[in-house]
Amino acid sequence: MSFGDEHGHGSDPGRTTDGGFAGMGQTRTRLPDGGGGDGYGGGRRPQRSSRSLVAVVGVVVLLIAAIAFANRGSGGDDASGSGGGGDRAAGSEPTSASGVKPVTGKNGGIPSGFAKDEQGAESAAANYAVALGSVGMFTADSRQEIVRATHDPAAVDALLGQLDDAYSSAFLKNVGLNDDGSAPSGQTFVSRTMPVGTKVTEMNGNTATAEVWCTGLVGLAGEGSTKPVTATWFTITEKLKWVGDDWKIVSSTQSEGPTPVNGDNRASSADEIAKAVEGYGGFTYAR
Repeated sequence: MSFGDEHGHGSDPGRTTDGGFAGMGQTRTRLPDGGGGDGYGGGRRPQRSSRSLVAVVGVVVLLIAAIAFANRGSGGDDASGSGGGGDRAAGSEPTSASGVKPVTGKNGGIPSGFAKDEQGAESAAANYAVALGSVGMFTADSRQEIVRATHDPAAVDALLGQLDDAYSSAFLKNVGLNDDGSAPSGQTFVSRTMPVGTKVTEMNGNTATAEVWCTGLVGLAGEGSTKPVTATWFTITEKLKWVGDDWKIVSSTQSEGPTPVNGDNRASSADEIAKAVEGYGGFTYAR
């Protein structure tokens, strides 16, 4: 798997066209305004786009973000409205409790040992989306562990090389982090992906395609942050392969939405967000 061939990195650095860690050719990203204050404030959340850091949430984000920040566009949105991926597979069911016990295996802290069926593919895709959208992807050692645990071994080495290039000092600075991926003193970096629903759109022996509809949180919580934590909505499509008695990612794409209407909730303070992130752990998923 090469960065140029497999992930759509070509002559137009602001757009990508292909499967692995791509699919954001229709989504533009913009940095938030660099005004003073912590970016949270009181009252209702302002009616502004939350896409400014969408490129750091979820699987696709991991390669696209550096390109998007370096070549961010201006003007209107070209966003696609929902996650593509074809028609629902025959007999597929809504995401719901199945009564089957969740997996108990762990691979680098990530659930493993999923069943070789539609439910197992959906559960694997959801868990992998969570891991690949986590804070751990922003530091070299934990990024390597996450990628090796979730991907087809045949693709891992080439992918890791490209990810290391993507997570450059310049990219981390644009996100608001230090060169080693840590948050500045007094601030908490937030990057979480939360699956809302899953479905298998194709199942054929040792391969499957699963879509994961997600919401995500990303940004810096803390006094003086110019990149406050924002919420995003996106759909990740993962092409999976049965490798070594488990599902592994071969390639992934991401599209924006479906996005619900924003509510009228009061935006919390930076301190409240930081305490929530530190006090509430993330989830693993299984049906």
